Amino acid sequence: MHEMSLAESVLQIIQDSSAAENFQRVRGVTLEIGKLSAVEPEAMRFCFDAVTRGSIAEGATLEIIETAGAGICLACSASVEMQEKYGLCPHCGSAHLKVTAGDQMRVKDIAVE
Repeated sequence: MHEMSLAESVLQIIQDSSAAENFQRVRGVTLEIGKLSAVEPEAMRFCFDAVTRGSIAEGATLEIIETAGAGICLACSASVEMQEKYGLCPHCGSAHLKVTAGDQMRVKDIAVE
């Protein structure tokens, strides 16, 4: 379950931000998770709750915004919406798609006290 290591990385970002900006408590965290990132939102919620126990983010709400997947077809140059990383171009049927969005995860916001 790679979500556990991702949740630990999110906690590290929170701790680094706390050291830099001198806040003591986190009320909420907003993550953007791309549809093509292979991160399961429910697994991420579970792992976030587990890794934040005993930290400044314990009890913080976790909001997850799922972002759409997008790509470009290398065969016909069409911009396409992607539901999976290795799909076919809906315009020409080619399997040569390059992901241009939706394969990343980022901390969008940290609400603090």
